[in-house]
Amino acid sequence: MEFTHVFFLIVIATVFIFILWRKNVVFPVMLGTFLLAFFYYTDLGAIDRLVSSAQAVFLAFMNAGIELFDIMLIITLMVAMLQALRAVGAAELMFSPIKKLMINPTTSFFVLGITMYIASLFFWPTPAIALVGTVLIPIAVKSGLPAISAAVAVNLFGHGMALSGDLVVQGAGNLTAAAAGLDIGEILPYTALFSFVVGFVAIPIAFFTIKRGMKKGKWKADETALDVKTTNTYQGNPKISKTMALFVPLMLLTIVGLMLYRAIFHPEEAIQGQEATALLGGTAVFLMMIATLVKSGIQGMSNVVEYMKEGFFFALKIFAPIIPLAGFFFLGHPDHAEAVLGEGAPGFLFDLGESLSQYIDGSPAMLVIGIVVIAILAGLDGSGFSGLPLVGSLSAALGQATGMDVAVLASLGQVVTIFVGGGTLAAWAFGAAADAGIAGVKPAELVRQNLVPVLIGIVVASILAVWML
Repeated sequence: MEFTHVFFLIVIATVFIFILWRKNVVFPVMLGTFLLAFFYYTDLGAIDRLVSSAQAVFLAFMNAGIELFDIMLIITLMVAMLQALRAVGAAELMFSPIKKLMINPTTSFFVLGITMYIASLFFWPTPAIALVGTVLIPIAVKSGLPAISAAVAVNLFGHGMALSGDLVVQGAGNLTAAAAGLDIGEILPYTALFSFVVGFVAIPIAFFTIKRGMKKGKWKADETALDVKTTNTYQGNPKISKTMALFVPLMLLTIVGLMLYRAIFHPEEAIQGQEATALLGGTAVFLMMIATLVKSGIQGMSNVVEYMKEGFFFALKIFAPIIPLAGFFFLGHPDHAEAVLGEGAPGFLFDLGESLSQYIDGSPAMLVIGIVVIAILAGLDGSGFSGLPLVGSLSAALGQATGMDVAVLASLGQVVTIFVGGGTLAAWAFGAAADAGIAGVKPAELVRQNLVPVLIGIVVASILAVWML
């Protein structure tokens, strides 16, 4: 093992230390990328080493940006479409039939959560909570559901189960698959399975814990009096709003139905990975244009630019810290390392995985425990996504070195990382802050309610992964 491999490991350890200290990890990763390249180019003179190292940092960012751009673009287009639907008054109307089902705390909890899950599959949880939360949480609270329970519902269903599986947009899966050197289709069934296992274990436990607290009078009446006021800025023809509110879900459900139909009955013609992303992205653009035209006609075409800006700002806000992190951790894969450092560059994590494999002895339990611990630590930075390149690369390195199924390990790592860092167990994560803020509760209280249920869910999923390996 060369010094560059040791240094790569030192940077990873530094990232974990920063995560535990709740410090931002972008700076040490950028510095680590520069120094790794500097130590790698030993055959160059001092000036050339500095020049090549600086170039390597940019190339690492660009390599990560190329890998991640399709994810950024689909998020941009989905958010832009949601803005257009809000402008035409259709966004709120899409959820109006659901209000009739929220008649008591139990139905409100699960209707709210399931609605959040479905919306998160198409819009992602953070844009979805702004819509679902502001419209449905006040109704849930008026039915007798405590605000903390409403926050738990949208959080576990949205930033937990929906985001960790990411079955429609597939941004998380593409990121994990790229780091692991796999195709998205290889890990998607497993991410779906593990996200459902963790969610289906954690959600009932969380619900019954809160329900028991309600019976004991833990939450007083004034804590269930949340009232989030919403306004509809669209003052045009209500028939247009109703038509779009019906048309948009039908279009999206038709697309998902087509994907499922081909995946099950015609797998050779399955629409998945980048093809699925492209179909959803193109549909989002189409729906955005339709919504813009029916609202303002030809005169309102310039509004599309504003919707796109909103989408790009949102996507850039998410991925600005992820690109430097991905740029470094992608160097663990030989293909990415060569794209940045030149031909013959080693895959640092892959090499480390082969060295470490002798201590694991091919034990599925040891592999799973290792990946889960790493995923939890990686998720503690509060992003969720920033840890995916790490768990993906390590899963590939350890899995290939020991002959275990890389897809199972990478999928479990993805689900655990996002459940932790996506906002269910990190109070400082944007997901926890957004969900708690919409519900009117403290993020720390939300995480406290999630802690035991989510950890039990992760343990169950880990046992399943050991059995599958």
